[in-house]
Amino acid sequence: MGLGNTGRPFGNTGFGGRFGNRGGLSSPATGAPGVTGATGAPGVTGVTGVTGAPGVTGVTGVTGGVTGIPGRTGITGGVTAGGTPIGGAGLKPGGDREVDAPGDKFDSLKRQIHLQLVDKLDFSKLGEMDQGTLKTEVKALIETLIDEQNPIINRQKRSEIVKEIMDEVFGFGPLELLLKDDKIGDIMINGPKTIFIEKGGKIQKTDVVFKDNQHLLQIIDRIVARVGRRVDETSPMVDARLPNGSRFNAIIPPLALDGPAVTIRVFGSKPLGKEDLLKFKAFTPEMILMLEGAMKARLNVVISGGTGSGKTTLLNTLSSFIPHDERVITIEDAAELQLQQPHVVRLETRPANIEGKGAVTATDLVKNALRMRPDRIIIGECRGAETLDMIQAMNTGHEGSMTTVHANTPRDAIARLETMISMAGLELPIRALRQQFASAIDLIIQANRLQGGPRKVTSITEVVNMEGDTIIMQEIFGFKQTHVDETGRAHGQFWCHGIRPTFMDRLEAKGFHVPPDFFRQRMLLED
Repeated sequence: MGLGNTGRPFGNTGFGGRFGNRGGLSSPATGAPGVTGATGAPGVTGVTGVTGAPGVTGVTGVTGGVTGIPGRTGITGGVTAGGTPIGGAGLKPGGDREVDAPGDKFDSLKRQIHLQLVDKLDFSKLGEMDQGTLKTEVKALIETLIDEQNPIINRQKRSEIVKEIMDEVFGFGPLELLLKDDKIGDIMINGPKTIFIEKGGKIQKTDVVFKDNQHLLQIIDRIVARVGRRVDETSPMVDARLPNGSRFNAIIPPLALDGPAVTIRVFGSKPLGKEDLLKFKAFTPEMILMLEGAMKARLNVVISGGTGSGKTTLLNTLSSFIPHDERVITIEDAAELQLQQPHVVRLETRPANIEGKGAVTATDLVKNALRMRPDRIIIGECRGAETLDMIQAMNTGHEGSMTTVHANTPRDAIARLETMISMAGLELPIRALRQQFASAIDLIIQANRLQGGPRKVTSITEVVNMEGDTIIMQEIFGFKQTHVDETGRAHGQFWCHGIRPTFMDRLEAKGFHVPPDFFRQRMLLED
């Protein structure tokens, strides 16, 4: 060890080195006072009996006035200076750095490097660099900082440290690993230490954790800031979207009692198509053939289903049948639709600011969309007063429009639309309202998530007309659940009910023809 020398920032001071002499010098010389949080010279054993220079993790056997900084396992060599432990890489009894302890062994090292990274970055110039160059240079800087810390770690663990710091700087921290798994459908975060996922239709707990509530809140803030949203105690709930289109919802304390709660509906970078859903037996070839004709013939469609039933995926799939020369305008609270047409205008609502001003609702956007020369209007989900505007748009020349609604059956979907209009304060006679529905809506497609996880189109129902105060509907295709297997997964049969829809004349006028026996009653597919 150096006699009376003050340690340098990255612990290069001292004669002991990695293999310092165990006996040491017995001189009573006093070195420069230690600095709390400074870094010490590495070594298998430090020099005993001498007050040495301070270091990253303190020095074994120091008897002077150095403030040691123990790591996960602390300094066991006997620092007697009364230093306050604040965490760090730590020393083993022999003087080697402790970076292989179980649990969150790298947290201190990562935190230290992260702080040094922030100090060294020139934020005034970051905006001038492209993302690829920026990531390359930041990664190189992280590697340099690790070298300066000089911990004894293998290549694999070094790569892990670099990756996790890069995820913290550019990505979403611990969520990155889950978001890159294409098999995960939902991520549910119940506080920083409890994270569940839905994978293969089943809910399971993961071993992914955040450091604490503050760490989780930092990631939430990063996500919502990208889409111009905010979340704080005055506005503790937020809907947003991730760069890949995944739906994001967060609610924070004081409303969430056990820490911030986050729910992410994960959408892959490539939306599922017709062939994917046929492979999953979400519907049959006959069903999707008729739906393709319905889209090309510009029928108005409502997709009904519960949470997680696949409504958005189905809407994306049906939209692929829209001709590419049509102008489509989408309206959503948090944009998540992934339409493949070239002529699409995407609109998104905006919540009020902290003063309660500046809100732009779905109703506002529907009214504005009508002035934008749309061929079709697609509302991601009807939740309030925009329902009536959507129905009126369907009735006034914007055929082929679509929306989704939360309901368990086609009949419930109609009742739900009625309720939303009534709750919005629009006083309309029920009969007049139902007449609007009967004339505007052609098809209701019901999607359900069955026991064990499979998602099915359980009903394709035509809205025929009104008789008295009742809307007449007829089911064309349906799914009947037959049993649940030993793994808890539901199975059933797809049926054609032998009913030829009244809108077939419109499909044939558009050049869409099916065989005469296409709608005969029969079982189509058994799953």
